[in-house]
This record gives sequence, C-alpha cells and structure tokens, in this order.
Amino acid sequence: MKEMEYQTIGEIVAEDYRTAPVFQSLGVDYCCKGNRTLSEVCDSMGIETEVVMADLNAATKQKVNAEPEYQSWPADKLADHIQNKHHRYVEEKIPLIMQNLEKLCNVHGLAHPELFEIAEQFNLSSGELAMHMKKEELVLFPFIKNMVASKEKSKRVSKPYFDTVQNPIKMMKHEHDIEGARFQRINELTDGYVLPKDACNTYGVTFAMLKEFEEDLHLHIHLENNILFPMAIEMEKVAVV
Repeated sequence: MKEMEYQTIGEIVAEDYRTAPVFQSLGVDYCCKGNRTLSEVCDSMGIETEVVMADLNAATKQKVNAEPEYQSWPADKLADHIQNKHHRYVEEKIPLIMQNLEKLCNVHGLAHPELFEIAEQFNLSSGELAMHMKKEELVLFPFIKNMVASKEKSKRVSKPYFDTVQNPIKMMKHEHDIEGARFQRINELTDGYVLPKDACNTYGVTFAMLKEFEEDLHLHIHLENNILFPMAIEMEKVAVV
C-alpha cells in the first residue's frame, strides 16, 4: 500500500478487503464515510495511527479466504456482481426479517419496546432499498455497461439525459448515507446484536439475520462508493461525446 496514513479508509479497504475487519472492530464506517483519511479517523477517535497501521498491515498478511480483487474487475462485471449477488440478497432476506420482527414485537414488545423502533427502521429501509436498487438497475448500471461496451468498440456514447454520471452517483451515495445511518441505529438499539436473557429462538435467528444483512450492506455500499462509482466517473471523461 502507498502512504497508508494519508489514504482514505475507502481506498485502503478497496486495495485489500482483509483490512475491513480492523475498521469494523473499531466501529469505523469505511463504506458510507470512506472518504476520510486514516490519519483523520485516528485523530478523531484519539487512537495512535501507527497502532492501527500495524493492525492493517498484519491483516493483509493473513492467509484467509479473502474477497476477490474487485478493483481489478471491469466496471460492467462489477455492476453485474453487485446486482446479482447483493441486490438479490436484499430482495430475498427482507421478507423473512420483516416477518420475524413482527413476531418479536407481538411476543416480546412489552418487555423490549426497542423492538418496535428496530422494526420501524428496518421497514423504512426495506422500502427505500427496493427503490434505490431499481434506480441503479434501470438507470445507472445500464449507462456504465454502455460506456464499457463503447470503449471496447472504440466508440463514444452520447451524453445521457441526466447530463453526467456524477448526478445519479451523487443521489446513490446520499441514499447510501441514509441506509448506513439507519443500520447504525439498529445496531445501537440491539446493543451490537446482543441477545437479551429472555430471548427465544426466533430472537436469536432474527438478530443473526440483521447482523448479516448489515454486513452485506456494508460490502455492497463499499463496492459502489469506493470502487464502481470512481471507475464510472473516470470512464465518462473519455467515453462520452
């Protein structure tokens, strides 16, 4: 890695996803707030930058089943991966989690009133994520794929009706921030998905699913904010008439 101290945390994770657990353990948002440098993050938290850098370097040397090197993928392949893996995951899990949260509110709501806000936050997220993903699938991703195809044919594409790819990207990143904040709130309400002493099996399953959903969303947003979107902005500079 280049001078890690002055890299953004989004760039660090984009270079090697094995560094993500280091930021997660510190409670640092590398996806929605990935534009902060490592030095800025450490200063704001009162942590020695050198200590975190040592942990990050150690993480890159671990022999684990690391995520693919997404930044080496062409933009069209990455867009398809996001749609086929992460969008489909969201669509599959939302109904199950909503159903379980409804059960928990009915059975445990009196003893644990925080469940009602958790359900409210998740239900709001489910509706807005559905619209968000459709905008990507119908507008942004097709334009990115069109730019890739045009480059392969040594042609240029016409300026889109949204003027520049930066406009939908700005909107998508704003919506990412909203969802990141919602799940941060859910995380707080569940005390980091720690089960209460009177938790039933449904409680355990639901919290496990929420935790997995949040982790998938973090990777999903990271792939877009820190890898796909910068690719698209750079491509547009030479691909659009």
